[in-house]
Amino acid sequence: MPIIEPYRIKVVEPIPLTTREARERSLSRAGYNAFNLRADEVTIDLMSDSGTGAVSVAQESAAALGDESYAGARSFYRFHGVLSELTGFPHIFPAHQGRAAERILFGALLEPGQITLSNTHFDTTRANVELLRCEARDLPCPEAADLDSLDPFKGNIDLAELERTLTGPDGGRVGFVIMTITNNGGAGQPVSMANIEAAGALCRRHHVPFLLDAARFAENAWLVTQREPGYEHCSPTEVARKAFRLADGCVASLKKDGISPMGAFLAMNDPELASRCELILTATEGFRTYGGLAGHELDRLAQGLREVLEPDYLRSRAAAAAHLAQLANEAGVDVVQPPGIHALYVNAGRLLPHIPPGRFPGHALACQLYLEGGIRCVELGSLYLGTLDDDYELVTPAPYELVRLALPRRVYTQSHYEYVAETLATIAKNPERVPGYRMVETTPILRHFNSRMAPVQM
Repeated sequence: MPIIEPYRIKVVEPIPLTTREARERSLSRAGYNAFNLRADEVTIDLMSDSGTGAVSVAQESAAALGDESYAGARSFYRFHGVLSELTGFPHIFPAHQGRAAERILFGALLEPGQITLSNTHFDTTRANVELLRCEARDLPCPEAADLDSLDPFKGNIDLAELERTLTGPDGGRVGFVIMTITNNGGAGQPVSMANIEAAGALCRRHHVPFLLDAARFAENAWLVTQREPGYEHCSPTEVARKAFRLADGCVASLKKDGISPMGAFLAMNDPELASRCELILTATEGFRTYGGLAGHELDRLAQGLREVLEPDYLRSRAAAAAHLAQLANEAGVDVVQPPGIHALYVNAGRLLPHIPPGRFPGHALACQLYLEGGIRCVELGSLYLGTLDDDYELVTPAPYELVRLALPRRVYTQSHYEYVAETLATIAKNPERVPGYRMVETTPILRHFNSRMAPVQM
């Protein structure tokens, strides 16, 4: 079946078409870190799917009804109503973005010295845990270790390891378990409903809060309907509702599956926890009925949360990701299998075997994609996950050297993704000419956002 986007384009925005010489100057000025590039220096921006989607006419129409009252705005009750029906949580608070929601919820749950467990903490989630002087531990399932395996749910948490931790000497230190759906730090792989249900049951048995990081709840629900026996006749909405009801609470950036430039929420069952969160929210984000968001943003989110669960939209988005994965494979570039939806994860370590982990092959490929085609993306490898010494030299490499090509929602067409594949193919023809990189300066946490690098000929 051919790819067809279930929408037509009504408003367009020009994209920069730059020269190789201009891109070389831009990347050098940016310290060879794509986060430091100006947006008008980028042709295809696959850095993030967070807040980068295209809003619909229905969302903009809803936004026009935004009520900007300080307290009790109509916009909040429309937003709350959609989320209440979807999640079933009695206590729901808006926040301006996901990391703010994490900070509020984690601050209300954790004490210094505690441990959090996850299928994989993503970067800001881990940072918010560590800023509270706690330890974030990842428990990915064993199937995740095989990047080429077609196992359908490589985003699952390792249930055996979860039980060992909860029953072991560190069990009393576990502050909560958080399941990321889909597993962004685990190559965008989905989590099965069976795994969510089993993990939640383990947590309840040991009286540990079980949370969802539900930034991509709709995409996870779609993949469940496509891959998990027993759910093939369910709608994405039905799957999502069940997933939320298996948890004690959740946080979610709505810049992903809310298809909006800004917004998030946190929600929970426990009224005492809700009271603590409300105090932190009011002191740091805003009153409980706006949480740092304008009324028009709340209305835009309420509509986006409906649109994101439409099967035709999810089907076309999954098809676009699968098409790009196929084109990359045909060009001799391996991606983590099976393809997810929100991003493709390119196996940079395999494409660039001449670059050792200490010279950051994932980062090298990300830089080369920009130099060759003006494509901005980020690595998920040793720059992000490795351990460094005081001289910024790699001590412990990441298990894999990946590059994430995040796919913004409703932004790029098939021809744009074909251009990305052609750029990958150009690199794959002569991969040995791609240089490695050394770190010039960095920061103690979230270093991939802030590091400055320099090329090193291999």
